[in-house]
Amino acid sequence: MESKEVIDIDIFKAVTRAIAQSDNLEIMAAHLTQLLVGMLDIKGSSIFALNPESGELEVLASFGLSIDYMNKGPLMIKKSIRATTKGVPTIVRDVEKTDQLQYPREARNEGIGSIISLPIMFYGRVIGELRLYHRQPWDISEKDVDSLELLAENIGLAMMYTRLLNALQEVKETVNEVHSVWLNALAK
Repeated sequence: MESKEVIDIDIFKAVTRAIAQSDNLEIMAAHLTQLLVGMLDIKGSSIFALNPESGELEVLASFGLSIDYMNKGPLMIKKSIRATTKGVPTIVRDVEKTDQLQYPREARNEGIGSIISLPIMFYGRVIGELRLYHRQPWDISEKDVDSLELLAENIGLAMMYTRLLNALQEVKETVNEVHSVWLNALAK
């Protein structure tokens, strides 16, 4: 199958706006997975956050995949599409002809033909993965892979931004609470 470019500027703008217009990580990730499935006409999409302590890729958001598939078991970084965890985009062009999957039978039963797995990076460290699932073998163009890599980098920035924003909001609330307690104590 000849690879043709499917990611155009309209797709990139829509996805980038979804990232830029949200301060809630879960909502942003849910919007992104839905947008990617619809705009790329693929079976499903998932965004995972890496738990460095357990080595598990934890689902942040997913769209287009069954509950059974999503509950197939823990996705371990050392067992599933390992090159992605080293910062390398990985294309599993045909799930029938690969040994890279932790759950190959479940992928076939789900009707997945191919998977594109992209690292979500921040300061040179993998902090998650973006996965796109196609119904059939997918011969994606290099330009589209480059565009998806850039998208994954933006997701990484958004993940860290929202985590920082949430941490700052918690600090602000704590300071305000302490300040309020102190003012009440002084007033007595």
